[in-house]
Amino acid sequence: MALLRDQLRAKRFLSSIELKDPPNGRLVRTCGIVTVRQQPETAKWVVFVSLEDEDGSVQVIVWKVLREQQRTELLNVKLLGVYGTWQREGESRNLIARRLIDLTHLLGRLAAPSRDFH
Repeated sequence: MALLRDQLRAKRFLSSIELKDPPNGRLVRTCGIVTVRQQPETAKWVVFVSLEDEDGSVQVIVWKVLREQQRTELLNVKLLGVYGTWQREGESRNLIARRLIDLTHLLGRLAAPSRDFH
């Protein structure tokens, strides 16, 4: 991800470390390698996605409506860009997704497997 940071910064994607400061409710965008996708039975169709970059991880919450609208991006992308609303309550920080963007082409031939729905 560090090799892509200049390209991502030009598109205003924040790194996980830069997401430590924004206040609750701020519209932000970030990008990372998808490491985990989870949909717990108790979550009522919500999907939780973990993105990793060179500085750490970002937890993304994808509500049912967006999941249905962008199913392909949600389930198949290795490098995911997310536009959304930053949720910050105490030490808990999440990005509520509004739009998902497939940026996998930036990885070239790099393999980036994720652990999905275990």
